[in-house]
Amino acid sequence: MQTKNRNRRIAAPALNRGTSMLEILVTLLILAIGMLGLAALQGRAHTSELESYQRGQALVLLQDLSSRMEGNLTNAASYVTSGVGTGATDASVCSALTTRAAIDLCDWSKAIKGTSETKSGTNQGAMINGRGCVATTAVTDVYMVSVVWQGLSATVAPASTCGLNAYDSEATRRAVTKSIRIPNLSGS
Repeated sequence: MQTKNRNRRIAAPALNRGTSMLEILVTLLILAIGMLGLAALQGRAHTSELESYQRGQALVLLQDLSSRMEGNLTNAASYVTSGVGTGATDASVCSALTTRAAIDLCDWSKAIKGTSETKSGTNQGAMINGRGCVATTAVTDVYMVSVVWQGLSATVAPASTCGLNAYDSEATRRAVTKSIRIPNLSGS
């Protein structure tokens, strides 16, 4: 009987009686670092989502004018413009609405500025500082349609000259372009 009691007395101080304060602090530190990483990841995901939204809007607007040009092939040269949208006043773009091309460019300028969606009188429906250009190319009857906008983070500057030097940094300028080839239907 006495041996059993002695074993209990000897074993009792060796037992672990809960966690130490140091273990709790290390756990809290690891948890805090993980939560900060999760918050940074959420912020980056939000930025990427906005960049993707802007690119989608630009592609829709690019296709819009491309379709309008293809519907008015005989007057394709009338669509050539150095810039509509942000930086261009609607009065200068929409002053002479005598042709289908002028009406199309006026509508396109307003869409690039985001007038299709407004919130409390502020345009919300398009890219940040969006601009659109239609340029001739070295190839006859080929036009380059471009939509550019302000990105949120720096990348490589696009090759398009539309909106060149119109933004804080060329590395934040984004662009989508499309070539429109006007077919020669005369057979010559």
